Amino acid sequence: MAKEARARIRINKYLEDAGWRFFDTDAGSANICLETNVKITEQDLSDLGEDFEKTKNGFTDYILLDDKGFPFVVLEAKKEDKDPLAGKEQARKYAKSLNVRFVILSNGNLHYFWDIETGNPHIITAFPTCESLTFKKSFKPNTDNLAREYVDSDYVAITQKPDYKSDPNWMDEERRNDFISDNNLKFLRDYQINAIKSLQDAVKENKSRFLFEMATGTGKTLVAAGVIKLFLRTGNAKRVLFLVDRLELEDQAWKNFVKYLKNDYKSVIYKENRDDWKKAEIVVSTVQSFLFNNKYKDLFSPTDFDLVISDEAHRSIGGNSRVVFEYFTGYKLGLTATPKDYLKKIDEKDLAERDPRKLERRQLLDTYKTFGCEASSPTFRYTLLDGVKDDYLVNPIVVDARTDITTELLSEMGYSVLIENEEGQEEEKIYFQKDFERKFFSEKTNGTLCKTFLEKALKDPLTGEIGKSIIFCVSQNHASKITQILNELAHKLYPGKYNSDFAVQVTSSVDSAQQMTINFSNNNLNGHSVFKPGYISSKTRVCVTVGMMTTGYDCEDILNLCLMRPIFSPQNFIQMKGRGTRKYDFVYREKDELGKVEKYVVKKERFKLFDFFANCEYFEEKFNYDEVIELPPETGDGPGPPPPPPPPSDEYESTRLDPLKEFAETSIGLEGMKIDRKFFEKFEEVIKGNEYVKDKIYEGKYEEAESYIRKEVFDKPEEYFNLDKLRKSVKLDRRLSLREILEKVFGRIKKFKTKDDLLEEEIEKFISLYHPENKFIHIIRQFMKAYILDVELREILNSQEYGRLETNPGFTMKDLKELDGWKDPVVEYIKDYVPLNAFVA
Repeated sequence: MAKEARARIRINKYLEDAGWRFFDTDAGSANICLETNVKITEQDLSDLGEDFEKTKNGFTDYILLDDKGFPFVVLEAKKEDKDPLAGKEQARKYAKSLNVRFVILSNGNLHYFWDIETGNPHIITAFPTCESLTFKKSFKPNTDNLAREYVDSDYVAITQKPDYKSDPNWMDEERRNDFISDNNLKFLRDYQINAIKSLQDAVKENKSRFLFEMATGTGKTLVAAGVIKLFLRTGNAKRVLFLVDRLELEDQAWKNFVKYLKNDYKSVIYKENRDDWKKAEIVVSTVQSFLFNNKYKDLFSPTDFDLVISDEAHRSIGGNSRVVFEYFTGYKLGLTATPKDYLKKIDEKDLAERDPRKLERRQLLDTYKTFGCEASSPTFRYTLLDGVKDDYLVNPIVVDARTDITTELLSEMGYSVLIENEEGQEEEKIYFQKDFERKFFSEKTNGTLCKTFLEKALKDPLTGEIGKSIIFCVSQNHASKITQILNELAHKLYPGKYNSDFAVQVTSSVDSAQQMTINFSNNNLNGHSVFKPGYISSKTRVCVTVGMMTTGYDCEDILNLCLMRPIFSPQNFIQMKGRGTRKYDFVYREKDELGKVEKYVVKKERFKLFDFFANCEYFEEKFNYDEVIELPPETGDGPGPPPPPPPPSDEYESTRLDPLKEFAETSIGLEGMKIDRKFFEKFEEVIKGNEYVKDKIYEGKYEEAESYIRKEVFDKPEEYFNLDKLRKSVKLDRRLSLREILEKVFGRIKKFKTKDDLLEEEIEKFISLYHPENKFIHIIRQFMKAYILDVELREILNSQEYGRLETNPGFTMKDLKELDGWKDPVVEYIKDYVPLNAFVA
């Protein structure tokens, strides 16, 4: 197929996917033409032929019309082998002659969107919709207004503030603090104001990306609320997207934005069947929700958000998450306490010469580079040391505790044991701290760690019970053991008080674990304190986890953190330690005999950090802070389910032969069986009528809904629903997941995507991340499809038996040479991010 024809076909498809119409349909009149008010005919499409630029009628561009039929967008279309930006000035001149503000530049493979009134062209992976651009047309940003906006301490309000500055009692510190606490007021601190001002200064320098590097507990969400108000109030944004990477952080952020901005703006957390996101100025969502089934492309246009804020930016720009972040045009702000500096100590010039693909990968992952900050210098930085110095944060009391066994595990010699081998001979085995609860197990050690923790933990100052605590374990099995030991010890120390609610396991294998983290923060996990009636503190005192309650988790009244595991990542250590650094006022009110309310307040001054594996010593004395960060490892042949663990020695495995007894084949024609045609409709009816499933889908808890369906709905008498029958009834060219089926049943997706739909989406993601030159895009597309679909091709490349390519019908040696170095990046991307099992028929 000619390159020009391929480009035209792709551009036409992108237009149709975005809802633009070549011809009148039930959805509305045609809104694509080749010159003002001249609709495209079938003959016109045919006459475009081989070259966009030299048609017999002289047409040079597509013109997209608004809902009143006026020119709205100029689409400058180039041949596949031309860079779309080559048509930039021609498109600008034509757009101005038509009084059109928006331009799309495309060659069918690479596309740019350009608002010629506000800046430069931005790469896009989908065309904007008419609805999105209509919304954007009324948006007239003015960066001068943004840069000049005055921001002071009460810029962000939670409730309507009184005229506190004229209150004669306002200068009384105790009265002022009581008033702020009782009325739930928030004031921006000096450093938070400086963060917003630093962004304003960056805007003056025509920057559109910013990074706030702020220590845990310094109020990044409050600062984000200030930035959101700044953009909305000055008219530099009409809609803002706040991206998080965990469900509990979504809930946390939404609640905070409602508090901070409810007097000024509507605010909505993005849930599929909640309020329409188009009605909101602020949309909060997990990046995973946007990524699933590429929902971000199905529901949103690239121009729908004028400001995108990435919370915990060091996590949400990695892997496919970055695709969501880069999909939208507009300003980008990253928030993080622990940026990933993948370019530290790297000679970029040298690496570019030796291994340019590796340099590109480092640049993609580097937090500073992503947000336009060079030389590891963020737009604004406020460290833990700054926070402690300014009396906003607290440092820990480190408890370095080691048993006989952990001392030897931590030593250079390790812990040595003699183990009898299969021949009955004793041989020496050496274990180190990294082996604890992975290869080396000791219940006695775990018991000692728990007992030490209970004896030495900080107590709640108002009740005397163990202060709220988080314990970080090696694995989910380890967390289960520690939880059990703690509850047994607590029952002996406080008979009848907790009944196994003292400690709870909060890991991904536990139902409602996400909700547990929220309840613990809100002080109602398993009820309230049993030591002082009316005191608002969680009955559960200890959450035992592995890694769930680290990044971004906000629970100010934590008094103890316990590291029952070795930690080797400085980012992980900082995040874990940061859970305890926030200040907090413990408050209790009670009435005396005369009915007068007495208020008791004790301030949190410190927290304890129990370190059973010398982590503090490691990061203080041994860790090399100048080391080059290793790139994430390749993950094999695609992210499939992990292999099952080997069975314990006391399990039995049958060795009896089990031959096939009956066999039958039945060929079903194209019309299918009646059950195939009706089965899905019946399943949809049953599931939509199930209140439990509806509630779980509404809450975004798909795993719980799937588990319920597998247990309570599948393989029951009458319908005998099961996943295999549902797949057959849909008649798709690949295997559907139950999650996708539920998404379709509840209207989250419009249709099931074919194998080719998924392939094209992966190709677009790769292009948006790696930005290959235009001349390579066609062969990259061909190679990606072949590699994903052809098992033999993967075997050939893995074994380097390139001679076999001569007989491979899908990809030849000539094609491989044409890739010109792009083979490894494509294979690396597929191994890291593409689930190959999604393409299985």
